[in-house]
Amino acid sequence: MTSTTTSPISSSVAGKVLVLERVFGAPRELVFDAFTQAEHLRQWWGPRGWDVPFCTVDLRPGGRWHYCMKCVDKNQGEFYGMESWGLGIYREIEAPGRLVYTDYFSDAEGRINESLPSTLSTLTFEEVEGGTRVITRAAYESEEALKTVMDMGMLQGVTETWDRLAEYLEARRNAACGAG
Repeated sequence: MTSTTTSPISSSVAGKVLVLERVFGAPRELVFDAFTQAEHLRQWWGPRGWDVPFCTVDLRPGGRWHYCMKCVDKNQGEFYGMESWGLGIYREIEAPGRLVYTDYFSDAEGRINESLPSTLSTLTFEEVEGGTRVITRAAYESEEALKTVMDMGMLQGVTETWDRLAEYLEARRNAACGAG
């Protein structure tokens, strides 16, 4: 059943821009909300084996999305117990069709880590038959900055994160169908 409601992620690199695309089997409004509301993000954000013990969202231009991912999977060896903090600063919000923010590595206080690359993320949410296509254009300051995050395993992390989103949306859909 899941194969009818989701698709694999596709990715391409053009210079210093990474483009990711995937179809999720859920209405556009719900998918947009899943990317912009803390109560949703806590349920799926991050790769497998990572939880989100902290997440705040101030969804407005200039507002901040501050979060912590923590590795809770002992099988991930040296990553177990590690925390990874992030900070998004919103630039544009056109609910439910478009979201633009700059994504930074940060610390628990929300101070930006200048030694790691930032990302200008532009997400579009398109209604398609059976769901919503999400397209992310992740622009970096240089090809080297993009290579740095790719070498950190970013593509695998995003793939796992979006798999978790697909599972979360499917579970919500099934719960809603069961409730009716």
